[in-house]
Amino acid sequence: MSALPRAADLGLISCHVCGLVCRAAADDAGRDGEVACPRCGSVLHRRKPASYARTWALLIAAFLMYIPANVLPIMRTASLNDIDDNTILSGVVELWVKGSPDLAVIVFTASIVVPMLKFLVMAVLLISSRFRSNWALPQRAKLFRLVELIGYWSMLDVFVVALLTALVRFNLLSLVEPLPGVIFFGLTVVLTMLASMSFDPRLIWDGRDTND
Repeated sequence: MSALPRAADLGLISCHVCGLVCRAAADDAGRDGEVACPRCGSVLHRRKPASYARTWALLIAAFLMYIPANVLPIMRTASLNDIDDNTILSGVVELWVKGSPDLAVIVFTASIVVPMLKFLVMAVLLISSRFRSNWALPQRAKLFRLVELIGYWSMLDVFVVALLTALVRFNLLSLVEPLPGVIFFGLTVVLTMLASMSFDPRLIWDGRDTND
């Protein structure tokens, strides 16, 4: 694997805007020493600028939003003689008790397991890349692609609350309304998605030659 040439060794660089792979020659640099993409004119970077700092900031912000998302209720169900506020965990328990274990497992996986795994995986990727570790390079790259793939499914709770709110409003005897917890949960999902977008996966492979 160490014998394979990299784009930097061949003098190639990929535009992060249009994806064009072009040669970054020193003669093409402008007054500020920056090389522009010949197709879209964007400044070319071999790595995303401030990728570590931006990803850490977004990941920490997402984790801070995730705390009230689990503590505060996300949905209120009201009927003629009962008003019930549900957090994510209490909603999972209620689904399980009322005979919907399959749905309870899906909600628990999408709302609890997936966000925690995203926090853990992104932290591992950031720390290992920062120290230029050559540990499990292909597996870490696959983990990053997995985080990007499952990121959108974390919005399941938000979709469920929105759907129930819209449907139950047609029933005069009951009411479902969103509560502040769903806002924090939505912010958590958005911030984790932005964190994975800010992370440059090419940083994973920067430690290959250093450790060789």
